[in-house]
Amino acid sequence: MHYQFALLSVTELRNGPGEILDRVMRGESFVIERNGRRTACLVPLSVFFPDIPPTRIADEIEELEDHQEEQRITITEDRELAFRFPLKLADETPVDLTVMLPHGYPNSCPRVYASPIREDAPHRWKDGALCMYGVMSGWNPGKHTVFSTLELARQWLRHYDQWQQTGQWPTLEGSIE
Repeated sequence: MHYQFALLSVTELRNGPGEILDRVMRGESFVIERNGRRTACLVPLSVFFPDIPPTRIADEIEELEDHQEEQRITITEDRELAFRFPLKLADETPVDLTVMLPHGYPNSCPRVYASPIREDAPHRWKDGALCMYGVMSGWNPGKHTVFSTLELARQWLRHYDQWQQTGQWPTLEGSIE
């Protein structure tokens, strides 16, 4: 897909940031020029995530902020949106939890990774993703969000803690609804 960029000076951006951002939200793209050098660009989210509705992304971020969740948002090399959360295990070991929104989200369920996690930990997929959504607790794009996925990942980490202590994975403590 090709994108057409309009040239925009820093002065124009400073004089009307709201108007420019409204134009970006309607689909326009701009290359920002300062002192004759092109240094930045403004593009709609749909450039990076053409199959994820921008309103869904905004709603996901708002829900996380409403619950005061600390997160960093990055874009992967495969142009997937990654929400990163700093968490801790029961013994205070820091864990980086990543919720990856795949192409097709929310109709495709997110993948969740935690690091560091022991290689031999059960309930993980071959690629290392945490096995959280299955037959009994399937992903529902109309009900589930990044926040509900984060809550389920916390439950997985509690099970992981218990498994490390006892060698037994606990029984399911309620499914996501």
